[in-house]
Parts: sequence; structure tokens; C-alpha cells
Amino acid sequence: MSTYPPLNALRIFEAAARLESFSSAADELFVTHGAVSKQIKQLEEWLGVRLFDRAGGRVKLTDTGWRYLIQVQDGLDLIANATSQLLQPDNQRRLTINSTPTMAMHWLMPRLHVFRESYPDVELHLVTSDRDISRLDSPFDIAIRRGPGDWPGHIAKPFLEECELPLCSPALLKRFPIDSPADLAQHTLLYADTRPTAWQRWLTLAGVPELKPACGLHFDRFSLALQAALDGLGVALGPLPMAQSLVDSGQLVAPLSSPVVPVRDYCWIVPRTASGDSTVASFCRWLEQESGQMRPFPAAGLNDNMIAHAFPED
Repeated sequence: MSTYPPLNALRIFEAAARLESFSSAADELFVTHGAVSKQIKQLEEWLGVRLFDRAGGRVKLTDTGWRYLIQVQDGLDLIANATSQLLQPDNQRRLTINSTPTMAMHWLMPRLHVFRESYPDVELHLVTSDRDISRLDSPFDIAIRRGPGDWPGHIAKPFLEECELPLCSPALLKRFPIDSPADLAQHTLLYADTRPTAWQRWLTLAGVPELKPACGLHFDRFSLALQAALDGLGVALGPLPMAQSLVDSGQLVAPLSSPVVPVRDYCWIVPRTASGDSTVASFCRWLEQESGQMRPFPAAGLNDNMIAHAFPED
């Protein structure tokens, strides 16, 4: 028997495992549910192991299936990267960066010209997503996410510290001054589904855990909450240094100087199959250099005991 299982079956297995659904895999690959089920069954018979548990119309990866998925994703990424490089001109290297939208818009993009000046032959492809890297639809060379995270098959390193502080538009602050955390009760607070515990964590450390805002607006992405703050719709719990340029330009103001709450660092994440790529290494070093030039933002008003008892970071 050949040691190479059918490539099409592997591609279908990867999609079904990543999406945890045969139907979703069928939609993504433009095939029928029956075709997915048949390919998975044939692959399991070829391997002699069960990759999925099936119960009540739902599927769930077995432990063996999870281990196999990691290796299959590494292999498919290696094929995709090799093909991408083969199709590029000899003097050009394409680098795919997958970043969260807020990081891409407010920190990464304003600095990319610096990398481009140093590496003019590198073509950058920037993709934004809030999804976990295990659930992405396409391969990447470098991902940027808040960490630490569980990223098997990848290497990762923190490169940018982040902290949170209330931010709002100057016009809103002029109408409704904020001189203490308690004054937030007269404001609309802007929430993001991607950071569900952020406001409660900050209010607790500010000494007003029971504060009830005048209103709340909820968004599925933090980038929308930040835009709402720019539009004067309410107060966002702004990430610094992510939103530092908006503060420096006067588009947003930070009415309270403390507490500045430290949260999860941003990390670069690289598939192990790309860890020896010199261009990938250069971009990761550049990220670290750029973050090192940011001015530190001290956690005013906090001590180690307060941080230790903060809410779990989202």
C-alpha cells in the first residue's frame, strides 16, 4: 500500500476538521455533504483509524483525529507555501500576514512603509481576521494575535505589550465631562464581543465594579467600537498603544489617567514549516524593533495584588 493517502481526501478532512462540520466543509469546497462523508470514510478505512466521532448528526474529532489534523495542516501549508514561492518572480517574495483588524488598521499599516523601504522586493499581502488561526481558510506566513494561545504546529513570541484606558471624542467629553470613573455612569459604554470582559475588568480595578452606564452599545468587532468612539457615540476602552496615534492626533482623548490596565500581549505566530524562511524571520524581527520604539505606558494606580485579582483576560 502507498504511504501517501489521497490528496483530495486530506483536503476534505482538513476542512471538515477545522470547521467541525461536514456540511460547512461541503459549502467551503463546493461539493455535496455526501461527497465529504464518503471521502472521510474512505480516508478512515485507508488509515485504519477513526478520525471523527459521529453522534446525533454532529461530528467531533477524536484524539487521533486532532493529532493527525495538526500534521496534515502543516503538510498542506508547506505545499501551499512552496507553490506560492514557485509562481513568484525570482526577484520577488510574497509574504502573507494575517492580523486582527484593529492591530492591522491602527498599528501595523501606519508602519509598513518602514518595512517596505528596507525590503522593496517583498510583496506584502495583508489579511485581517479575528478567527483563531486553527480556523482560518487560507495559509499565512505570519499571524498576529493576542496571546498567549494554544497554537500547535507553530512558533510564537510576544512583541507588543497592550493596556487599556477609557477613550472618547473631545466633543463628547466637552458635553459630558469625566473627572472620575464614577462619571462614566452618565455615558454610553462601547463594548466589543471580541473583548467581552474588558469593561468589567477595568471598572473593578477603578473601584466602581457596580457602575451602571447610561446605555451600552455592542459590536462584534473592536474596530467598530473604536470607530463609534471616534464618531462620538460613547466611551470605548481603548487599547494602547494601538490607539495612541488617535490620541496624539487629538481625534480621541483619555479623560482619566488611571488605572491603565495591562492585558494580553500581541504575538507573532509562524508555522513551523516556515520557521527557517529568512524573509519571515526578517519581518518578525522588524515587528519587535518597531514595538521597541513605542513609549512605555505605565500602569498608573495599579499594584501587583490588584492585577493578580483582575478578571481573566479575554
